[in-house]
Amino acid sequence: MKGNYLTLLEESLRKKLKVMAEIQRYNQRQQEIFQSENVDIDKFDEYVAEKGRLVDAVNALDNGFEQLYANVAGELKDNREKYAEQIRTLQELVTEVTDTSVTIQAQEARNKKLIEDYFKKERNGIKNGRQASKAAIGYYRTMNKSAVVTPVFLDSKK
Repeated sequence: MKGNYLTLLEESLRKKLKVMAEIQRYNQRQQEIFQSENVDIDKFDEYVAEKGRLVDAVNALDNGFEQLYANVAGELKDNREKYAEQIRTLQELVTEVTDTSVTIQAQEARNKKLIEDYFKKERNGIKNGRQASKAAIGYYRTMNKSAVVTPVFLDSKK
């Protein structure tokens, strides 16, 4: 019976790795969006939503794993040699999950920086556009006021 639980634990970790691989692919796609000339915010939003779904799936797998492990933890501690091979496989999978998690966190940090840089550039562009608009309006007003000034050298005797 406990062997079945160990098989379920292994399957859970393998599923988690697959979902995490999908998250990595979406992170890569998001990076590509912000490294391109034409940033597609709608596509970025779509990827964020999809990643949210995947993160929920990882959390559900984590919860299931923890519940299963709670059921077999005592048996594993008491009979380590009986389940040594399966325990070793689970340890390897946990290590792989941890490594993948670190990779995802690094991707997220890089993407965050790219996104911040993009929005900073956009804000600066808007600021420069506003300054240019203010300058243009000021110039326009100044030029309109100067047109109202009556010429000094006009012969008014006519």
